Amino acid sequence: MFIDTHMHCIEGSDDSFIKISEIVKRAKTMGLNGICITDHDNNKVKEYAVQYGKKHDFKIFVGAEILTHEGDILVFGLDDIPTEKLYAQELIDLVNSKGGVTIAAHPFRENNRGCGKHLKNLKGLTAIETFNGSTKSYNNLNAFESAIELNLATTAASDCHTSDAIGKYCTKFLDDIETEKDLIDAIKSRRVRPAVYRDGEYIKIDNYEKYGEIFPEDSAYGRVV
Repeated sequence: MFIDTHMHCIEGSDDSFIKISEIVKRAKTMGLNGICITDHDNNKVKEYAVQYGKKHDFKIFVGAEILTHEGDILVFGLDDIPTEKLYAQELIDLVNSKGGVTIAAHPFRENNRGCGKHLKNLKGLTAIETFNGSTKSYNNLNAFESAIELNLATTAASDCHTSDAIGKYCTKFLDDIETEKDLIDAIKSRRVRPAVYRDGEYIKIDNYEKYGEIFPEDSAYGRVV
């Protein structure tokens, strides 16, 4: 299954320009099997989004993108979003205590919102978002390398705020995902792989060589073997 695991909708993020209805329509056209709405520091659209998904026979999961002192972290399985800014380790510990998962979002993005240099010190982090549609290629490759080095699960997502960005990257789930628990369990067990939309289909990215085949122009950055 192909699921875009990091998306923002106008109903929940002030910086988004797309409605959930638009996201679903575009996602279906591109061949996505599901989406995750992860608005900034809130999950207020959860009830509406889940019901919309059921009505339109499309999988919609809701998490949140939470800004910590070290950078943004995607969370799933946390019903009550903290109202004050936490340190990354505090958030990870909280989510783990609830049985959820944490994903370091765009860790090397050059806007001081990625955990980057702090990754090696975070205990209990579930995964790293290795490919993000709103992040430069060489920063994505640094994230991919870090995930491999730290032996963490690898996800990918569009981080879309506009319709043209939907589904640029997504996460391939190796199992059928029906519930939020399925999603969480798959990430915990590392039954996920990054994937990219290219020439009308999704291609799984297994390694640097695969990425180099898909985007040979990025080999100039020196990260592709």
